[in-house]
Amino acid sequence: MSEIDSENSASALPPPAVPASQPYAAPTVPRRHSSASGWLWLLALIAGAGYLYWRLQTIEQGHDQSAQNEQTQAQQLRAQVDALARSVEATRHDADGLRARLDDAAKVNESLRGQVLGLSERARLAEDAIANLAEKRLSGHDALLLNEAELLLVLGGERYALFSDPAPALAAYRLADGALAEANDAAFSSVRQSIAAEIDALNALQAANVPAVQTQLTQLRTKLAQLPAAASRMQAAAPATSARWWQIFGELVRVRRDGDTQALLAHNDAALARALVDTSLRDAQAALLARDEAHFRGALATARAQLGANFDTSSADVTQAQAVLDELAKATIAPAAPSVLGAALKELRNLRATRALRSEPAPPAKTAPTPVEGQS
Repeated sequence: MSEIDSENSASALPPPAVPASQPYAAPTVPRRHSSASGWLWLLALIAGAGYLYWRLQTIEQGHDQSAQNEQTQAQQLRAQVDALARSVEATRHDADGLRARLDDAAKVNESLRGQVLGLSERARLAEDAIANLAEKRLSGHDALLLNEAELLLVLGGERYALFSDPAPALAAYRLADGALAEANDAAFSSVRQSIAAEIDALNALQAANVPAVQTQLTQLRTKLAQLPAAASRMQAAAPATSARWWQIFGELVRVRRDGDTQALLAHNDAALARALVDTSLRDAQAALLARDEAHFRGALATARAQLGANFDTSSADVTQAQAVLDELAKATIAPAAPSVLGAALKELRNLRATRALRSEPAPPAKTAPTPVEGQS
């Protein structure tokens, strides 16, 4: 192809210029050379036609390939569109299902709301019924407990007023608090607070331990038999240096005052002295049980005086017994009543009176009498 093109380009060149001085003469071409160029032109045309045919085939194949690619892409796009359509349809179907479920849930919520309102109304009615039942039970179970609590508070207060003994009063107040704790009505909780304040006040009292004092007095009575008695007063009054006639007639004639008879007899009789001290100690025990503080201190003072008069004060046992009596005389067996004692009982009675007034039915309204016929 390059050789043919070069020949064609060479043949296309213009003929060489002829000088003007020389006349023009037609060139002489040999016949053989012209036939060869014709074949060359034919071959060039055939090659150009082949080239054109090849280019057309290549272009057609490219067009076919691109058409196939476009058709494949179109099919893929069509498949994707179909898939998207199916997905949209499924999504629409799911949305319809969800919408239907939401409608059903809304209906269920409406029914549940109605049921909740009905249940709240029933709960309110049940609360009213329970309140009415509690009001009715107040006249039964609670009334018995309140009666028991009031009785125990009265017993505790009167016990302390009569005997000034905090321990039984505390026991009664604790039982009353337990009775009120079992009551269903919460309005009486304030009474329990008052009871707790009175219990604290009773616990704060500096009262002697009565059983311990009784035990100490009993031990003193038991030790009386071991205490040494004092020497006889008649023997001390008649020394060995006295006159002979006093030693003879002193056994027959004794001079004493009437007020010293009992003391003199006790001084001379150890059994009688022990009996007198034992009687005084018994009297102190009785006064201790009765919470009679003045009588208790008087009996202890009498017993101490008898110990000093009729027993040997130089003995350690007698001195220890007197020390015990002095210590017992300082004990407080009847402390003053606290100022808050009785407040819980008053509060309980006031609450019960208020409850009774509320529970009483209202009196019926008075109606005007109907006129009798014939009367204006």
